[in-house]
Amino acid sequence: MKKTLLFLSGLALFLGACGGSGSDESSTASTETPAPAAAKPAMDPGELLIVKSDCIGCHHKEDKLIGPAYQEIAAKYPNTPETVTALAGKIIKGSKGTWGAVPMTPHAKISNDDAQLMVKYILSLKK
Repeated sequence: MKKTLLFLSGLALFLGACGGSGSDESSTASTETPAPAAAKPAMDPGELLIVKSDCIGCHHKEDKLIGPAYQEIAAKYPNTPETVTALAGKIIKGSKGTWGAVPMTPHAKISNDDAQLMVKYILSLKK
C-alpha cells in the first residue's frame, strides 16, 4: 500500500512538473493563430553575389574603404549596357588607376554573367 501511494505521489509530482494534463493554457494556446512573420524583401541577385564574394574586403555600399563605395561607382557611371559590360570586365580582369593607385585584383573565377549582375546592382544604387 505504501509503495502504491508513493508511486502515485511521484507520478502526480512528475505530471505537475511537466505541465500535467493541460488546462486553460494549452487550450488557449492551441486556438490562437501565430502572427505571420514579417516578409523580408528578397535580396537582389547581384547584391547576393557581392555578399558571397570577397568584394566586402575592399568595398562598402556607402563608405570608401580600400576601393570606392558602390554609391560612388554608381554616381560616376551611366547605367547603360556598354558600361555594364565594361565594368564587368574590370571585375573579372582587374583594374588600376581609375580610383587611385591601389589596383583591384582580378576575379577570374567570377563568370561574365555574374559580374554583370553585380554591376547592375551597383549601378542601381545611383541617388
